[in-house]
Amino acid sequence: MYTFRKQERLCSKKSIDALFQSGQRMMAFPYSVHWMLCPVDELPEGVFAQVLVTTSKKKFKHAVDRNRVKRLTRECYRKQKEGLYTFLRGKDVALLLAVNYIHHEIFPYDVCYHKMGKLLAALTKEIEQRLAVIE
Repeated sequence: MYTFRKQERLCSKKSIDALFQSGQRMMAFPYSVHWMLCPVDELPEGVFAQVLVTTSKKKFKHAVDRNRVKRLTRECYRKQKEGLYTFLRGKDVALLLAVNYIHHEIFPYDVCYHKMGKLLAALTKEIEQRLAVIE
């Protein structure tokens, strides 16, 4: 479960456009998140969430720094996605997620890990509320 395979990465231009046009937005410093629920059959089998990780060229001028932030963010997500997957598995929905690092400094790993945990917990709570309204 502690992997981040190609199928879990959001690469489809069509899906990315739909996510940013009609998805929900949430802030959890230092992350800004766009998310959208979709039917589980739109994603590959066994995948309940597809994730896009970005950071701004304006905030980090050097590609080395941007790559470091994205690598750090992906690692924090990879280690904590189990709870999100467990929640989504029972709901018969899938999640498209774009995580943007918005701070101008690179936080240490332990801070990013803690913030990603808070983000995923808040996201799970928000999805649960949305699904309760739909049902």
